[in-house]
Amino acid sequence: MQVSTSRKSKVLLLPQEIRDQLHALLRSGTMHQKDILEAVNQMIDEAGLPEDAKLSRTGFNRFAKKFEQVGERIRQSREVAEVWTAKLGQAPTSDVGKLLQEFVRTMAFETSMKMMDAADQEDAEPISPKALGQLALVVQRIEAAAMSSIKVEKEIRSAFAAEAATKVEQIVKQAGISAETAIDIKNQILGIA
Repeated sequence: MQVSTSRKSKVLLLPQEIRDQLHALLRSGTMHQKDILEAVNQMIDEAGLPEDAKLSRTGFNRFAKKFEQVGERIRQSREVAEVWTAKLGQAPTSDVGKLLQEFVRTMAFETSMKMMDAADQEDAEPISPKALGQLALVVQRIEAAAMSSIKVEKEIRSAFAAEAATKVEQIVKQAGISAETAIDIKNQILGIA
């Protein structure tokens, strides 16, 4: 009989309602881990689950540590998002899009550098065609998104210029300036002149 080395965590095997309560207790931070472990094992008893469904101290501590690490990553990402949202909140959407595109470009570059470094090691296998294909696809999508952003930005600017030119034409006519001068001003706004 072969024993599997990748067993599911006992926590993941618990019924959803017990897991939800466990997560809530861990997030609250109001109880010690020892007390949470006792509470969860009591819930397991009350649910009529077998004795081997109970969590061990080491297994629970491992899960709690992983849970806290994930929570910390989420907190950090929220803090970064808040900082950038505050900084870019007034910026046009295209600027945020450009920032995200540059972020993904940087990640793709760093990934390719790590792949090349790994391939340079003695006895290293060459970079797989699949990995290269995936990296190329990421780069292609980044560039397509950049081109799309530029196109949308040009359309927005063009629409704004057309609207501004129409308003200026109306104002100029109301001010009694000749139709020829009004058209000239409108064309200059639209970049035709």
